Amino acid sequence: MTRTLRALTLALLLMPAILRAQAGPVIVVETTRGAFAFETYPNEAPKTVAHIVQLVRQGFYDGQRFHRALPGFVAQWGDPRSRDMSKDADWGRGDAASSGTPVGVPEIGKKRLHTKGAVAMAHPGDPSKADSQIYVTLADRPDLDGRYTVFGHLIAGADVPARIQRGDLITRMYVRE
Repeated sequence: MTRTLRALTLALLLMPAILRAQAGPVIVVETTRGAFAFETYPNEAPKTVAHIVQLVRQGFYDGQRFHRALPGFVAQWGDPRSRDMSKDADWGRGDAASSGTPVGVPEIGKKRLHTKGAVAMAHPGDPSKADSQIYVTLADRPDLDGRYTVFGHLIAGADVPARIQRGDLITRMYVRE
């Protein structure tokens, strides 16, 4: 009995380290309100992480603006049209609000949930059509679990997304090597 209890205690103590060890590339988002970083989970969402990392490395997000910022809900970006302030009425909507190359498969799991600071993929009603729009949850949002792919979580600058307002600029996004 004591040996089993020790093993369980050790497993519980090591769980955060095990989960961190499974984390993949770290992505940094520099904005006019400050910078934040999130780790990614390629073991749970390999195609999503690869897709987003590729877009980041291509500079796809640089110069875009946050097109959705709802206190206590999410801060969202990823529409290339958000670089043009004259198109702000259309930001985040329609086929042009993406890179044009969806991930193609939903990678919705039960392991990573919509806790405060979760990073996930927005989609237009079909998870397989998720493409370039990303959001950060500003509070625990269990109502989103099972509907969207969570592929990362904030690890630095956690206070920044809550300060984001619609139209705030992303000066640069990059993969921290």
